[in-house]
Amino acid sequence: MNTVVQYRSFEGVGVVTLARPPANALGEPIIVGLAAAFDRAEDDRVKAIVIASDVPRFFAAGADLTLFDGLTVEGFVDYLDRLRAQIERAATGPWISIAAIEGMALGGGLELAMACTLRVASTSALLGVPEVKLGVLPGAAGTQRLPKLVGRGAALDLLLTGRSIDGAEGHRLGLVDRLTEPEGALDAAIALARELAAGPRNAYVEIVRCVDVAGEHTLVEGMAFERSSVARLFDTPDGREGVAAFLQKRSATFEP
Repeated sequence: MNTVVQYRSFEGVGVVTLARPPANALGEPIIVGLAAAFDRAEDDRVKAIVIASDVPRFFAAGADLTLFDGLTVEGFVDYLDRLRAQIERAATGPWISIAAIEGMALGGGLELAMACTLRVASTSALLGVPEVKLGVLPGAAGTQRLPKLVGRGAALDLLLTGRSIDGAEGHRLGLVDRLTEPEGALDAAIALARELAAGPRNAYVEIVRCVDVAGEHTLVEGMAFERSSVARLFDTPDGREGVAAFLQKRSATFEP
């Protein structure tokens, strides 16, 4: 395992920890490390994954700008595509992903967090997309995910000014799903992951799909998708177990 991205798993939970001082810049070591960690999480069949940092004051500070000096457009696009591929795995992997944000999540670091299913951040977190100050824009879906999370106006405010906000403002805007006291984000994220790891994997997948469809299609189209999803779940082992457990007044035991 790459030493700058650490991985451990327990009870259906995977924890991916970024550990590249001083700021967890998203350079080649983290790209390679994320790929290896996600591979192991898939092999372990975890139901929930937490992405966190072991570097004080930083979740991740974004792209490794030291790579850009003298870089050709082709080289930049290659780097961006490889980084985007790993960020997208947080969103599309067979798990519920949770970003545990302490300290700064800026640029690509915030894009990694936004790719996660949920974000848990402390009040001392600092969130922003400052790429406009470099004369560019966020290139790992930041301009796409941010408006879906906070709305067009708030997204443009952050994107055009490049300003950063704290965890409390992020929570008010909808960028942060659960807010904690300082140094509490990781424990809260792991507690949530443990709760989810006891649940039904297939239902999680379908719920996320239905919610995503709701944001991209009409109500009628979304209802049709929801109908087919619940029908699929009804005849799964987890669906039958959930109903049986309810009728028998016991806790359900879902498939690992």
